[in-house]
Amino acid sequence: MAKHKIALIPGDGIGKEVLPEGVRVLEVAARRFGFELAFTEFDWSCDRLLTTGKMMPEDGME
Repeated sequence: MAKHKIALIPGDGIGKEVLPEGVRVLEVAARRFGFELAFTEFDWSCDRLLTTGKMMPEDGME
């Protein structure tokens, strides 16, 4: 069974509300078509920028 890694980066505006529903759709597709998904959520948003001064951590691209 194929396994796919998905990075979740909740956006600003509608992104935070839409992302969970998108994950639900992907999970249904994975069950239906026989593949696995591994989700990792990253807190890289304007909220983070406002609290820390950076959109992502120094090692964010590693």
